[in-house]
Amino acid sequence: MTGYSHPVYAASLREFGTPLALPASGGWLLVRQIPDSDWRDAMGCYPLFCCQDWSQLSRDLEPLRGTLVSLTLVSDPFGNYDEGLLRHCFDRVLAFKEHFVADLTQPVNEQAPKYHRKNARRALRDATIEILSHPVDALNDWDRLYAHLVARHQIKGIRAFSHAAFEAQLQVPGMVALRAVAHSETVGMHLWYVQGDVAYSHLSAYNDVGYDLQVSYGLNWVANEHFAGKLRWLVLGAGAGTSANSVSGLTEYKRGWSTGTRQVFFCGRTLDPERYQALTKRHHYPPARYFPAYRANEFS
Repeated sequence: MTGYSHPVYAASLREFGTPLALPASGGWLLVRQIPDSDWRDAMGCYPLFCCQDWSQLSRDLEPLRGTLVSLTLVSDPFGNYDEGLLRHCFDRVLAFKEHFVADLTQPVNEQAPKYHRKNARRALRDATIEILSHPVDALNDWDRLYAHLVARHQIKGIRAFSHAAFEAQLQVPGMVALRAVAHSETVGMHLWYVQGDVAYSHLSAYNDVGYDLQVSYGLNWVANEHFAGKLRWLVLGAGAGTSANSVSGLTEYKRGWSTGTRQVFFCGRTLDPERYQALTKRHHYPPARYFPAYRANEFS
C-alpha cells in the first residue's frame, strides 16, 4: 500500500477531518463536522479517492447510513471500477474532469511538442535536476516553494495544506520527489506518488527564478525518463475547466506531456436524507446546484 492509499497520507489531512478506514475496500475517508451543526459528513481524501478493491466499496458505505449526513469523493482515474459500479454505490455520479495521462511504453519526451522539448533542454542547461533519496530532508525548501504558490494563486482551505501535512506526505511510501537547483538554490520541486504501475503527479511548486528558467519542463522531462521502464502510466492531473478540451496554459502544458486522458467522476451519496434536507433548507440552497448543498462554494 503506497501513495494516496496509504494511511499516513490520510493522516496528513487530519486538520480537515478525522481519517476513517474502509476495511473491505482498503480506502480512506475524512469525517468532518458540519458547520453550525452537531452532525457530520465525509469526503474522500483530497485530491483523489483511491482504494484497493472497488467491488467492496458498497459494503463499506452501508454502515455509514444514518451516522453521517452525506459523502463525496473524486474517483481515481486508474481505479478498478466502471460507471455501473459507481452508480451502485452513489446517488450522484457525474463525469467530472478528464485527467491527462502518459503511457510510458511510448517515447513521451520525443513525442512532446517542439515548444516543450525546447524549454526542457533550456531548463536542463540552466538548472540541475535531482531525484531525492530522502524527500523529507527537503521539507523546508518545499515549504518555501509552496508558500510562494499559495500567495501567487491565493490558495485556501485543504489545497493550501500545512507544514505538518507536508512533513507527513513527504514520508508516505511511494513518494518520489524531484528538485531543481540553480545557483546553489532550490528553485522548483515536483512531487509524485507511485501506486502499482502508476505514478500520480501530486504537487509542483517554483519560486520566481524557477518560473523564469521554466524548470517545470526540465522536471517533467526527467520524471518521464526516471519512470520509463519502471512503470506503465503517469497521471498528470487535469487542466483548468471541466474538460480536457478547455483551453488554458496549464491545460496545454499537461496535454503536451500526455498521450491521452482518463475520465474521473464526482460521486456523492446522501446517507441521512432527513438531516440533509434540514441542512439544505437552513442554508436556502437549491438542491441541484451543489452537493452537498450545505457546503456550496467551500472550494471556491
